[in-house]
Amino acid sequence: MSDPFKEPAGIRKVLTADETAEGRIDAWLTAKIGEDFSRSRIKALIKEGAVLLNGSPVTDPQRKVRHGETYQITLPEPEDPTPKGEDIPLDVLYEDDDLIVIAKPAGFVVHPAAGNWTGTLVNALIHHCGASLSGIGGVRRPGIVHRLDKDTTGVMVVAKNDVAHRHLSHQFADHGRTMPLERAYRAIVWGRPRQLVGTIDAPLGRATGDRTRRAVKRLESQDADEAITHYEVLERFHEGADATALAALVDCHLETGRTHQIRVHMAHIGHPLLGDAVYGAGFKTKANLLPEQARKVVTRFPRQALHAYLLQFEHPRTGKVMHFEAPLPADMEALVEALRT
Repeated sequence: MSDPFKEPAGIRKVLTADETAEGRIDAWLTAKIGEDFSRSRIKALIKEGAVLLNGSPVTDPQRKVRHGETYQITLPEPEDPTPKGEDIPLDVLYEDDDLIVIAKPAGFVVHPAAGNWTGTLVNALIHHCGASLSGIGGVRRPGIVHRLDKDTTGVMVVAKNDVAHRHLSHQFADHGRTMPLERAYRAIVWGRPRQLVGTIDAPLGRATGDRTRRAVKRLESQDADEAITHYEVLERFHEGADATALAALVDCHLETGRTHQIRVHMAHIGHPLLGDAVYGAGFKTKANLLPEQARKVVTRFPRQALHAYLLQFEHPRTGKVMHFEAPLPADMEALVEALRT
């Protein structure tokens, strides 16, 4: 049996707490080490015994740091950030010398990052496209111009060369205001928006205290980005005599494309997505109001109920308007059918 406190291999840093040091050790170490390691990663390293005080492991992330203490932390060697091709199946909707359009499944991370250097869409594209990638910025890799969350399904376009990358990036930055770009999603939300057709105009920025979450901000906030979502209620489930409903199928058209935009906007108006553990966790008990069969399907649904069903853009070489649609994936179809019962 391995010793959990055996000194790990890696990069060792020695940090001494000065007179300004205060608070939990995980927060203090995160601030000292910088953005390469998140607080959750530092917390995990503490629990693994990678932090020593006077030669002994400190395994409680909540321990208060004290002036004059010297800590040694062993950070893991950085992983190779260069994406490698991997033979991962892709659902290709269209492909030519300039771009590729795919239908992304749930659970598929788009771009390699810390903790996800392999098994991503980029790894799959490098293998699939091979020599047809002429390169982005001199490196043979696919050009990501927009992203879908790991557990959001739907249509994505990726550039194969610099010219296509620049042209598509310009279209996405334009948000379809002067060019034919269009993006639309299907979402299943709790309740039913008061207005069956409406617009959510609420700037978004990083949530306070959690860099992975987004939150509605005042427009004058330093990190606030304009965010506008147009929605229409398509179907209501288990609607009562008072016109309230337990859930609804909603069509969402993006006028802007911010991180988590639909998820945050729908939660902001009181109708978070089913299955959204980040922005809709407080609504999980609503499933208890559903009939037994529907309740079982809803409670087992493992992700946010969001699907990018439509993508339209101008081809960067031909100027032709390209239009793609992907039907609801099987898990969301099953969710809709269960809610209809």
